[in-house]
Amino acid sequence: MSDYVQSTNFATKDNLSSGDPLKIVKGTEINTEFANIAIAVATKADLASPTFTGTVTLPSGAVGVTQSFGDNDTSLATTAFVQAAMAALHPVGSIYINATNSTNPSTLLGFGTWSAFGAGRVPVGFNAANALFDTAEETGGSADATLPTHTHTFSGTTSTIGNHQHEETIGTIGIFGTGATYTKGNYSGTGSGAVDLTNNAGSHDHTYSGTTASAGSSGTNANYQPYITVYMWKRVS
Repeated sequence: MSDYVQSTNFATKDNLSSGDPLKIVKGTEINTEFANIAIAVATKADLASPTFTGTVTLPSGAVGVTQSFGDNDTSLATTAFVQAAMAALHPVGSIYINATNSTNPSTLLGFGTWSAFGAGRVPVGFNAANALFDTAEETGGSADATLPTHTHTFSGTTSTIGNHQHEETIGTIGIFGTGATYTKGNYSGTGSGAVDLTNNAGSHDHTYSGTTASAGSSGTNANYQPYITVYMWKRVS
């Protein structure tokens, strides 16, 4: 935009002597001044609904009209409009998370009252079907778990089994001969081959019992899922 620059200083003519040709105001001088004014005015924006071109620079401290919230036309946004939009993105009850900056969000964002939230806990999604997670801000779980030292005992009886024998191959033709008779344990026989070392036994049971080795630890054991530490804040107002 062009600024008006005066070409002729008409006030100096008043101090000139009568008859001095420079004291006369010429029409060309007046035309030049009007042309300069016209050029300057033509490059200025209108007060009402101006249309800017090029790079627009507003003066520091300029005040505009705040548009209605949710307005998405091409109106210029004031700081109040931007602040309201940011606050709408973080309503009361929202959680703000920052990985490295512990500054209260009221300072960082410029609105709301925030309190530190969830120290030492991880969030979990609401689940109306699970009594552990069916209430907002419900807490539970433990960072530590204790598994006492313990053993397991066992005992029982095998099912009844029928008559049976235990056999052992003893003797050879070379030792006893084809028709040799010999006696071993509870059995006597002739020749070599499988011979019974026990008499036939009737039905009977086998019983058993014992104790397993000690398991578990009576000390406190860590009970952590994989995690990463961040700063969390809840907007309370």
